[in-house]
Amino acid sequence: MTKAQEAKASGAAKAAPPSKPSVPQTVPPTEMTGAQALIRSLELAGATDIFGLPGGAIMPAYDPLLDSTILRHILVRHEQGAGHAASGYAHATGRPGVCIVTSGPGATNLVTAIADANMDSIPIVCVTGQVNAASIGTDAFQETDIVGITQPITKHNEIITDPGQIGRAIQEAFHIATTGRPGPVLIDITKSALVANTTFSWPQQFELRGYHPVLKPHSKSIQEAARLLATARRPVLYVGGGVIRSGAWDGLRKLVDASGAAVVSTLMARGAVPDSHPQYLGMPGMHGTVPAVTALQRSDLIVALGARFDDRVTGKLDSFAPHATVVHADIDPAEIGKNREADVPIVGDLKDVFAELVPALAEEHRKHGKPDLEGWWRQLNELRETYPLGYTPTDDGHMAPQHVIQRIGEITGPEAIFVAGVGQHQMWASQFLPLERPRSFFTSGGLATMGYGLPAAMGAKVGVPDRTVWNIDGDGCFQMTNQELTTCVLNEIPIKVGIINNSSLGMVRQWQALFFNERYSHTDLNTGHGTRRIPDFVRLAEAMGCVGLRCESEDELDATITKANEIDDQPVVVDFTVSRNAMVWPMVAAGVSNDEIQYARGVAPVFERED
Repeated sequence: MTKAQEAKASGAAKAAPPSKPSVPQTVPPTEMTGAQALIRSLELAGATDIFGLPGGAIMPAYDPLLDSTILRHILVRHEQGAGHAASGYAHATGRPGVCIVTSGPGATNLVTAIADANMDSIPIVCVTGQVNAASIGTDAFQETDIVGITQPITKHNEIITDPGQIGRAIQEAFHIATTGRPGPVLIDITKSALVANTTFSWPQQFELRGYHPVLKPHSKSIQEAARLLATARRPVLYVGGGVIRSGAWDGLRKLVDASGAAVVSTLMARGAVPDSHPQYLGMPGMHGTVPAVTALQRSDLIVALGARFDDRVTGKLDSFAPHATVVHADIDPAEIGKNREADVPIVGDLKDVFAELVPALAEEHRKHGKPDLEGWWRQLNELRETYPLGYTPTDDGHMAPQHVIQRIGEITGPEAIFVAGVGQHQMWASQFLPLERPRSFFTSGGLATMGYGLPAAMGAKVGVPDRTVWNIDGDGCFQMTNQELTTCVLNEIPIKVGIINNSSLGMVRQWQALFFNERYSHTDLNTGHGTRRIPDFVRLAEAMGCVGLRCESEDELDATITKANEIDDQPVVVDFTVSRNAMVWPMVAAGVSNDEIQYARGVAPVFERED
């Protein structure tokens, strides 16, 4: 019996841990400190897991936290890790992630994670300590105006100086973070408020003036969208991350099946439609599939669902989908018409949109009959056959990174969660992982934050402990936040990390090859090729208490992945040595039309622009 099997058997023999006590819905007025009020509020708001790192200003809150039987605190090694872990937790569970850090550098170390969550509409609640109220503005020790710093990157933030306002602020924070378009909320609490006494009661009702997200779509917009979808000849459903955020994938599937339209999904919506669905064409955009990109370009109707027409999808905006009528449904009215004018705007929660649009479409089909899409699908299927996703054998004796990622997905299976870092491996993961369910793949999309993957995978595993969690990472990304492996070991969070090690900052190197005449300026990381490995990822993993594995040939690939999957009692890090010459294709270069999508290096644009 292996050590892993012995540990598993030993663990199975232990008594199951006691369930956490239920939280009452009401709390009568009770005398306590502001710190106690904060911890009680987090419990009452529904938090069970929080990621944090104590320091001077937040220290009073950590004393009552020690007594909580509801909150599990996970001590991270860097505050950025706390923020990304909260984001990964929210991604995987659909519930808000929570992090707590101190003032000054503790708070500023959260900024990248907050900006990341803001760009991708992730509900997280961040609690930061602040210096005493009387010291604000004096440049006190570890004083930073974190409310001012994060004003542009939070959905809401505020500073609390009165301990009597802590309960209200936390309840509102959870409400704001999770309703409407989700996003990060930051509550900054002064140390003086934490140590002061207050009479605490849990608010039952509150009214946020000016904050009333529209959930129900307008019926006339729904009717017009249904009419257009019932009569279009080249329709495309353009699915964005809003479908995942709203939990509306069941309604989406009904619309897909009823409409017969082609379906594309953005990076943030991968898995919302199963890869195996016959109408699914893949991901559009800079590194999207040729069928997905071309379907949008040639469409006569685009129904955008929780997507924002970002530049990575549209390419040169004025040449994007020139003949398409646009229906744009989103819960955030600010997104509609921001980048592409919407002919039919629909403001509302996508669950409600689908609940009304699907029957409205059925009624339109009864009036007009179903559209003849045979010619459209003939074109799209020809594109599928002519331009499938694939890769060529490497020319340097190292493994193809695409093959490594594909085998991780195939061997691990569709029930797993895959979290990708940022770079070439991120795009290959989106292209080659077989995804059949929502919330099975996530990554840093809008901000493209290197170092996101490992702590986000940690948070996902905390939120959904029964699912296998793989972090598909690059050797550059891994070196930014790998200290959180120690957090995983000490807190028994058995994630798996597959380092796609091309010994380079791969995406930058690809652009240097294509656009800078192969002048590779400062992209060599010295981690996997040649005689030196600095650092040696296997030895580094072992030093942190993880299992470290290395795979250098395809002959070892399947066995190594299988071995990693069999270890479920501690984190596993696998160093996959891959070719540094592999590139991400297809590709639409920045600033050009999607009509100029290239299928491989040295190949002319696939299509000429249609006037």
